[in-house]
Amino acid sequence: MDLGLRGRRALVTGAGKGIGRSTVHALHAQGARVVAVSRTQADLDALVAECPGVEPVCVDLSSWEDTERALGRVGPVDLLVNNAAVALIQPFLEVTKEALDRSFGVNLRAVIQVSQIVSKGMIARGAGGAIVNVSSQASQRALANHSVYCSTKSALDMLTKAMALELGPHKIRVNAVNPTVVMTAMGRANWSDPQKAQGMLSRIPLGRFAEVENVVDAILFLLSDRSSMTTGSTLPVDGGFLAS
Repeated sequence: MDLGLRGRRALVTGAGKGIGRSTVHALHAQGARVVAVSRTQADLDALVAECPGVEPVCVDLSSWEDTERALGRVGPVDLLVNNAAVALIQPFLEVTKEALDRSFGVNLRAVIQVSQIVSKGMIARGAGGAIVNVSSQASQRALANHSVYCSTKSALDMLTKAMALELGPHKIRVNAVNPTVVMTAMGRANWSDPQKAQGMLSRIPLGRFAEVENVVDAILFLLSDRSSMTTGSTLPVDGGFLAS
């Protein structure tokens, strides 16, 4: 299906691996011009080889100053996918300041900063645009040893709504996708233990984890004009987990 993304310029954070990398591939296949942001140069080099024409930007988004330098002159962007995130798993009583600072720095503060940079350009051009934040089912359901991660994603959901409220008058739509466990390379490694997986699968009515393309399809829909009346939403891609 043609989603009308050809020729539009998209910026994807966390583009080196997993959902972000697959999103870059899908946007490139749709004819979009993609700026791929990752903190790992080797991942960007491989991505450019796979998707000729992709513009790589190597930066650690946890640094406000480095991000400003790297993205401040990136140029016009029509579509933004805030995908970069960290998941530092610690029991609540063992949460460290370092884990807290890095988690909120990447999962929330960087989303605010990158979105400010991109949306200011959209407003200046008067062209509008679309932003998708990659959240999680963990924003709405507590998970053991995930107190900081759950908190960052819950904050991201509310940030999505607040951004939609303020940016809507400028014709900028802002939505989130909220996946369950996704079978990226990391997802497969972390959930390969059948006993651990069964505990989560038993709470998913469809009885399976998400594949990467399930999440990417939702992202592309929310970026496209086919969702032109949708903003401020948090779209579950969770097999019914949040309904159970």
